[in-house]
Amino acid sequence: MKTCLITGINGFIGSNLAERLLKEGWKVRGLVRKTSDLKFLKGMDIEYFYGDITEPNTLCEPMKGVQQVFHVAALSSDWGHFETFYKINVDGTLNVARCAAQSGVERMVYISTVAMYGFGRLNVKESDVKLHTDFPYCETKKIAEEKVFEFVKESGLRLTAVKPGNVYGIKDHTFIEKYLDALETGKVGYVDGGARKTCPVYVENLIDGIMLASEKEEAIGETFFITDGLDITWKEFTDKLAIEMGLKEPKNSFPFFLAYAAAYLLEFIYKGLDTKEPPLLTRYRIYNGGKDYTFSIEKARKILGYEPKIRLDEAIKRTVNWYKNSR
Repeated sequence: MKTCLITGINGFIGSNLAERLLKEGWKVRGLVRKTSDLKFLKGMDIEYFYGDITEPNTLCEPMKGVQQVFHVAALSSDWGHFETFYKINVDGTLNVARCAAQSGVERMVYISTVAMYGFGRLNVKESDVKLHTDFPYCETKKIAEEKVFEFVKESGLRLTAVKPGNVYGIKDHTFIEKYLDALETGKVGYVDGGARKTCPVYVENLIDGIMLASEKEEAIGETFFITDGLDITWKEFTDKLAIEMGLKEPKNSFPFFLAYAAAYLLEFIYKGLDTKEPPLLTRYRIYNGGKDYTFSIEKARKILGYEPKIRLDEAIKRTVNWYKNSR
């Protein structure tokens, strides 16, 4: 039986990945903190190790005898100090990679993000230039990927990076639960009528992509976009959610320049207050919803044999069903 370690196992993506690996016969270890909420992992046969990716001395023990490391843990937010993002997303990733190399781990899969390429682009390829943004999440994930691949050249660690689009689905309390809450209360508002293209990926499709990236020899040293490969706008995506929920499609809309100005002002006020809670609007959210934002999955199709198996209508149905049953 092969053994793997998942960082960030108690989160949305990590818990779905753990479930798949257990079904496929893996022995699964999870790196968690003593304060971690483990409700997503209830009933799963997981061996837990207490640790933190920012504390290197807690990482090597869980990796003893491990064949694969799936590095999912990250600070994924549109609010916070750059230094905090750097410590977790850059230093934390390098800590995991160093311990994996020292422990003789056969392979490591690093969960990165499409957001490092910036917004306002269509059909971006992995080899395209990464645009500079003002967002700590995007910039630190970009730096982390560059540095971890530099480390690979020095250490020989067999690494693959997977870059998901906008992930949604079962157990998603970060995005979809809040979005559906807003739909129910009539608080969803579009930027420019929701006409901009987006890049959803249903979580089960993402897990398929991660599994393929962990298995294919040709994936070593490569990075892959994983999305549902859809040509879809925010309005089209949201309308499908509303219809499945039995709600009216949202009509509220604001022009990009007005929404951006409001977000800029709110951020200025909140930064002055040095609050941990983000404002209702952030510039990241306005860019995500108000700029075209799509990525080619041709490389994943060609090298990994990836194909999104769960189609949009079924993914929406499963997501809404989970949402209603989790209330």
